[in-house]
Amino acid sequence: MPRSQRNDNFIDKTFTVMADMILKALPANKKAKEAFVYYRDGMSAQADGEYAEALDNYYEALKLEEDPYDKSYILYNIGLIHASNGEHEKALEYYYQAIDLNPRHPSALNNIAVIYHYQGEKLKEAGNSEEGEALLDKAAEYWREAIRIAPNNYIEAQNWLKTTGRSQIDVFF
Repeated sequence: MPRSQRNDNFIDKTFTVMADMILKALPANKKAKEAFVYYRDGMSAQADGEYAEALDNYYEALKLEEDPYDKSYILYNIGLIHASNGEHEKALEYYYQAIDLNPRHPSALNNIAVIYHYQGEKLKEAGNSEEGEALLDKAAEYWREAIRIAPNNYIEAQNWLKTTGRSQIDVFF
C-alpha cells in the first residue's frame, strides 16, 4: 500500500487528496505523474523519519523524472537524508548533482556551505588551520552564491561572512 494511503494525520490526508486531484488535472504524461507519486511518498516518509523508505521512493522518482528542475529537488532531498545521517561526502555528491541541474537552487548551495563550514571548523579544532581555513573559504563562496540568489535568506550566514571578513559586499538585502 502506498504511503499516501496510510497517513493518519488529517493534514497529510488533505495534502494527499489535493495533490492527487492536481495530479489528475495536470497535463503531464503517465511517467511524470508516477514520478511525482514516488516523490510525494518520499517526502512523507522523510518527514516521518523513515529515511530508508524515503530513499527508496526518491530513487524510484529519480528513475522516472525527466524534468531537470524537478529532478534537482529529488537529488536535494536525497542529499538531506545523507547529511542528516552524517554522510557528508555522499550528501555533497547529491547537492552538486542538484546544482548541476538547477544552478539557482539556494538551499543546495546553503547546505554545501554548511558542510564545508562544519568540516573546516573540525579541521581547525584538530590543529589543521590551513586546510580548515580553505574549507571555510569554500563555505563562504557557496553562501555568497546562495545569498545572491535569495538575498533575504541565510541571515546567520550573512553575519558570519561579515564578521569573518569574507563578505564581498556590505549589505545583501
